[in-house]
Amino acid sequence: MTYYSNEYQIWIRESVDEPPGSRDWFIHQLNTLSNCTVSQCSVSHECCSVIVEPHFLQRVTGCELEKSPEGTVSLRAFDEYGFDGDDFMSFDSDTQQWIEKHPKAKETKIKWDQQTERNQFLHHYLKTCTDWISSFNNTKKNSPDVHVFARKAPDDHSKLVLICLVTGLYPRDIEMNIRLNRINIQNQTSSGVRHNNDETFQMRSSVKIDRNHRGSYDCRVIHSSLTEQVSVEWDGTCIDCETEVLWFVIAGLAVLVLVLAVIGYCIYKKKKSNDYRYGYDDGGERNMITPVQ
Repeated sequence: MTYYSNEYQIWIRESVDEPPGSRDWFIHQLNTLSNCTVSQCSVSHECCSVIVEPHFLQRVTGCELEKSPEGTVSLRAFDEYGFDGDDFMSFDSDTQQWIEKHPKAKETKIKWDQQTERNQFLHHYLKTCTDWISSFNNTKKNSPDVHVFARKAPDDHSKLVLICLVTGLYPRDIEMNIRLNRINIQNQTSSGVRHNNDETFQMRSSVKIDRNHRGSYDCRVIHSSLTEQVSVEWDGTCIDCETEVLWFVIAGLAVLVLVLAVIGYCIYKKKKSNDYRYGYDDGGERNMITPVQ
């Protein structure tokens, strides 16, 4: 939705308003890393050590909403930091305190615990995380195009590979299944969600089926852009099977031409032989001719 350009010192594609304060906090962290040089790094900075090589600060923040089979809903909010690939700090939104996960994080924890105004904001932000997700998801939605077709199985001529291709979808989360008589088929192979060049996504699922099996195959798709699930039936189309049939037709025609040629040659030889044995007299009567020895 948006990203920060360190080169131009601006946010790019600000089409969606982020929660207040989150961008400022990002810039603060960026400046902290920028100040972590060999000459500037000291106890007063939030650097973990003197930096003589590139270091990496990672942050993941958000929430997970889970609904149990009984209907109860639980929310897990998280704001976690990593440094050079190790867990570093995490925020407890209930106590509004930071939890150090690395020995070098103690000094940073003390400083961040004292930032009560920011911690109160972070506590509120995490508690209302689902509202922000709903807001982001509603800004852009694009319904997927669903295509169902088949190809020859390359390793088994008695099988077909039935494929369901879903493309043009946004956001990326989607549920799709190939079904036989409205029942999900096992052992489906998925490509995973992939990017299109227009900022939408696509996904492909496939499964081997018996070439001569009778039944109703379809692809069921569930996506947030759809008011209800979509089911597209396979019409029996096979992309490269027609080529196979064409070769059979060509081969059949070739055999037919060969047979007709042989028959024609036999008729010609027989007629030639008859012309050799018979002749016509002056009155036009056909008489048998005896060849000269």
